[in-house]
Amino acid sequence: MFKRVVFMGSICAMLVMAAPTVTFADGDGMDNKRLEALIKRVDESAQGQRGFWRFIVEGREVSVITDEKADRMRIIVPIAPAEQLSKERLTRMMQANFDSALDSRYSIAKGVLWAAFIHPLSALDDEEFLSGLGQSVNLALTYGQTYSSGAISFGGGDSQALRRRELIDELLRKGTI
Repeated sequence: MFKRVVFMGSICAMLVMAAPTVTFADGDGMDNKRLEALIKRVDESAQGQRGFWRFIVEGREVSVITDEKADRMRIIVPIAPAEQLSKERLTRMMQANFDSALDSRYSIAKGVLWAAFIHPLSALDDEEFLSGLGQSVNLALTYGQTYSSGAISFGGGDSQALRRRELIDELLRKGTI
């Protein structure tokens, strides 16, 4: 089926740490330390190191990659080999990117179809990260069906998306203290 893609040339060292219980004041900028604490709240068994983590949400492998110097963060969830995509599915994904994918998007890189949420790191807050995480996992889960992030649908496009807001709400509960 889907071959695992090794990002950044090697598998990151695995860290097993207890989930932090630190709360963050509103207005603090996001950084790798704060992001790691959020990830550990979602999945205590998350593996990786600051700047690159892997963990599981709803049975899907999620990677979070950051670059503090470039002030970027991305959440990516592999969906399928890109070579399997028909013209009809590509068209449907572009329609979804317009109206039902919301903040996450279908993307292709390294021969893989991904759900991807990309955001400036320092401007990211806890709720945006958790919502982007839920939206990305939902895009992977609804691929081939409703092509929906589970959040609101923009409307005016071609999607008849069903909402799958439950995952986003669950992640927001896990990530906030």
